[in-house]
Amino acid sequence: MELTLLGTGAPTGLPRPDCPCAVCAAARGERARAATALLVDGALLLDLTPGAALAAARAGHSLVGVRQVLLSHPHDGPAMELPAGLPTAGRVPDGQELTLISGHRVRAVALDSPGTGYEVTSPEGERLLYLPPGGAPAGVTDGDPLPYDMIVADVVGRPDGLARLRAVGAVGAMTDVVAVHIDHDAPPGAELDRRLAAAGARTVPDGTTLYVGEYHAVPDVPRRTLVTGGARSGKSLEAERRLESFPDVVYVATSGARGNDREWAARVAAHRERRPGSWRTIETCELVPLLAESGPPLLIDCLALWLTDAMDQVGAWDDERWETVGRGLLHARTSALVAAVRETRRTVVAVTNEVGSGVVPATPSGRRFRDELGRLNAAFASECEHVLLVVAGQALPLR
Repeated sequence: MELTLLGTGAPTGLPRPDCPCAVCAAARGERARAATALLVDGALLLDLTPGAALAAARAGHSLVGVRQVLLSHPHDGPAMELPAGLPTAGRVPDGQELTLISGHRVRAVALDSPGTGYEVTSPEGERLLYLPPGGAPAGVTDGDPLPYDMIVADVVGRPDGLARLRAVGAVGAMTDVVAVHIDHDAPPGAELDRRLAAAGARTVPDGTTLYVGEYHAVPDVPRRTLVTGGARSGKSLEAERRLESFPDVVYVATSGARGNDREWAARVAAHRERRPGSWRTIETCELVPLLAESGPPLLIDCLALWLTDAMDQVGAWDDERWETVGRGLLHARTSALVAAVRETRRTVVAVTNEVGSGVVPATPSGRRFRDELGRLNAAFASECEHVLLVVAGQALPLR
């Protein structure tokens, strides 16, 4: 099944008309995107956008053979002129199936938001799922003939929709996930590619022709990632983004409770509110057993608090005890953690702090913590496929 993306942008396109934002300013050349529309085997047009005929011509195709035009999302803008020769655009009711003269079968997929998704099956059996902007399937259950060969959807805006499809097996190891409906709330350039790759997805320029069912190297989702940065740099948010398209994530909070500390309680509440409802939270510093188990991805936040607990356990804050037994006991704990990271088969994203770039701590115990955290970060990072440094909300890949 041949699929040509006549556009890959949001309904208003990218850049947005008269928008002065940084993303729109950088959306030039291949980064400029017309409203998303898909031409399937020259016979089916999914979504009618301004300039569709010209976009098809630029991609080396014609709309002459199109026998069906289907709309996926409500159109509230000015009336669009239907290119000459095209059939009237319509919509398939949720759950119903349409068979085209070309042999393609199109089933309308109900969404949890206004609009319609379309599952397209070619005469040869390749399966494509196309979702409109802001849309995710509603009521997806096990038992469907899954996974899809290709999914074309709003990955940036609805990563939870991709997580939902993964949960029921609709996204498999060979599913090609292509992000469309790209708007100016998505990061530009290489940062968009990096963020999509973390979700096992990719994007392509307007006019690209893809072949559904043809082998394509699906982005390799790293199994172990360390995210580091300074205070309020955005490192926790970055870590959460790397797993927001995956279901059943286990959030491991190493902070514990802090009595009547209202400020700390507010921080914990803010973290919980922005996490997907399907994630499960465990409050523990016993990381080694979790890493040894099989199960869903782990998000560990954070190693600095884990180290604080470990130093508490070995009495590392007392100078005399540190020199006699504390140092050896702590290094045994950190070595066990690093070994568990090396051997784990789970997907792991861990957050830590960079504390060695500021003022030198005034106390021996403060300097001790700084040094031990630096050593732990280096050892943990050596076992990770990806290491990110977050500065002012911007993620810089170190590995």
